[in-house]
Amino acid sequence: MLDPQLAFSLTGPLVMAGWAGLLLSLFVKSARPIAWPAAQYAVPMILAVAYVLLIWTGFKEAQGGGYGSIGEIRALFASDSALVAGWFHYLAFDLFVGSWIVRDGLERKLHPLLILPCLPLTFLFGPAGLLLFLILRFALRGRPQPETV
Repeated sequence: MLDPQLAFSLTGPLVMAGWAGLLLSLFVKSARPIAWPAAQYAVPMILAVAYVLLIWTGFKEAQGGGYGSIGEIRALFASDSALVAGWFHYLAFDLFVGSWIVRDGLERKLHPLLILPCLPLTFLFGPAGLLLFLILRFALRGRPQPETV
């Protein structure tokens, strides 16, 4: 099907390009027409296709895996295919959430420097970056914001 090691090694540069595009789009308006669709749709879709191929193989390889206990979850990820698929799950959703954070923040006229720390936090610790953005969004709602770049 799809070699987990090869898939893993090929996706790092792809995902980093998506995140770099998001960071650039915070400050360079002309980058947005390319960076946003790439980060929000293209890269997550590529990861999703690889995910489906890997998870299909991984579940067939998993012995005693399931969702009923920590042990069953551990058994699911004993396969390299399922483990890399799980990693792609994180990468795809974190990038998708990061792109939403950028678009929503700029549409709400949050200053890019306020949005900026949310992105590496989302990349590294997904829900923590989303939480920071939602706190900022809530705290600054209704306040006039300066025009963004």
